[in-house]
Amino acid sequence: MERHGLIIVHTGEGKGKTTAALGLALRAWGSGLRVLILQFIKGGQRYGELDAIAALKSVRDTIEVRQCGLGFTRKDEARKAEHIDAAKAALHEAEKEIVSGAWDLIILDEINYAVKFGLIGAEEVLQVLREKPPTLHLVLTGREAKPEIVAAADLVTEMRL
Repeated sequence: MERHGLIIVHTGEGKGKTTAALGLALRAWGSGLRVLILQFIKGGQRYGELDAIAALKSVRDTIEVRQCGLGFTRKDEARKAEHIDAAKAALHEAEKEIVSGAWDLIILDEINYAVKFGLIGAEEVLQVLREKPPTLHLVLTGREAKPEIVAAADLVTEMRL
């Protein structure tokens, strides 16, 4: 049976979007798949998932997380240009990794926030989605996913309050 990779979106106002994506990452890692997590907003701080992934990586080096962002932007308008540069660099890195063939699952954590806050455009994200190889699973998280991104997905989960 040929494997078919999905585009999955976790969105909505409720909690659990990143947690659900990390659950997919854990399950994929446990099945021997290669997993990359690119965090579009988080950066520069320690989060529990970083320690958990480091522990998994010490057992089998098929999972990686990269913090690409500078932290939440709503509280940092003075550095908006830097946030835009970081988000664009993260999207470029995502594009490179998506076509690399090195991964079975890539999670673009908080990418929908990057679009919502105007750091990257929805059309830029859609272009990257169009480059996805047929067997790669791709997960996009964050509130207020744009309708065109939702329309491009194979599976959408909306977390509600």
